Amino acid sequence: MLDYRFIKENLDAVKENIKNRNMSADADAVVELYDRRTSLVTKRQELQQKRNENAAAMKGKMDAESRQKLIEEGKRVKDAISEVEKDCEEIEARLEEAARKIPNMAHPDAPVGKLDTENLEVKKVGVPRKFDFEARDHVQLMEELDLVDFERGTKVSGQKFYYLKNEAVFLEQALIMYALGILRKHGFTTFITPDLARQEILQGIGFNPRGNESNVYCIEDEGTCLVATAEITLGGYHSGEILNKENLPLMYCGLSHCFRREAGAAGQFSKGLYRVHQFDKVEMFVYCLPEQSDALHEKLRSIEEEIFTGLEIPFRVVDTCTGDLGAPAYRKWDLEAWMPGRNGGEYGEVTSTSNCTDYQARRLGVRFKDSDGKNKFVHMLNGTAIAVGRAMLAIIENFQNADGSITIPKVLVPFCGFEKISPKN
Repeated sequence: MLDYRFIKENLDAVKENIKNRNMSADADAVVELYDRRTSLVTKRQELQQKRNENAAAMKGKMDAESRQKLIEEGKRVKDAISEVEKDCEEIEARLEEAARKIPNMAHPDAPVGKLDTENLEVKKVGVPRKFDFEARDHVQLMEELDLVDFERGTKVSGQKFYYLKNEAVFLEQALIMYALGILRKHGFTTFITPDLARQEILQGIGFNPRGNESNVYCIEDEGTCLVATAEITLGGYHSGEILNKENLPLMYCGLSHCFRREAGAAGQFSKGLYRVHQFDKVEMFVYCLPEQSDALHEKLRSIEEEIFTGLEIPFRVVDTCTGDLGAPAYRKWDLEAWMPGRNGGEYGEVTSTSNCTDYQARRLGVRFKDSDGKNKFVHMLNGTAIAVGRAMLAIIENFQNADGSITIPKVLVPFCGFEKISPKN
């Protein structure tokens, strides 16, 4: 969430940012409520001062009539303070609700646009392979190689659930171990995180646990949700804490199951493993000083590039436009891998990395004590190291052979224990 005073002092810029992000939020209402809260706080302080003066006067010697007047005045002040505090609580709740709808400010260089088609390509790595046979998509290849069972996944769990089978099980584990090895080399602390988080943690990160547009599964009557990403659990790890400045940055990575409702996400590119309700992911997360976040954002992006360069999968990097950023992100880079099974070949998102500045930290109460003795909010960043389903999709489509077999990328062979997935007899 943005600082209330920042919103008031930069109202026009905040409103323009809301417009550029194609979001609905009322910055004017935030300023109005903020001013009302400020006025009530001032009034409460004045009444508290009167209460203190009245209490001090009661200690002196006086006649019964004067003492009774002070007692009655004390009751009136006490009742007035109680009324003002009640009003303060109501205004504070309304102010926080309105402010939570306002997105983070976007980086000045983020392209302005409404749709992901308006993202700006900034880099390409690798050359898409030219096949001397008709390339197939991953669904056809995996079903023919007996690597997946979507039909029984639907029967048992519902649409967009699946069973991975045979060599695909080892390929998934290989991708996880490959990513974790790279992150350990870069100094990340590794976690396996819980699959559940409290609703207030999701709200702090920027996920909406309620309503038809929510992308998460909530556990009824428990106040918890299945996590959509380890960003949630890693971001909540230090909620409400004051971190030691000398320890920053903290670089964490977490392996988790991810659960997403994907409401309204149907489309021609959502089939198979690209958009599912459950998948495994290794997520990077960083807590840092404000002056460190831009450089660390570039570092997270370079790690994502290192991972996919090692897999020998062609990809491009895009600077995400304002309308596709999501509320918490200040700037976001997406990596889009070449997917030969899409209309004869197209790029599809496989990772993203976001600098969320202090937006999430304000909501979660994560601060550090600065050298001036004041507590200040940290900056928080996140990035996908490997989303297993989409990485597997890209490998299977890019490394397919004319006989229907799949060659395993060299970096994964030591983890898989085999070099090729061949058709079954």
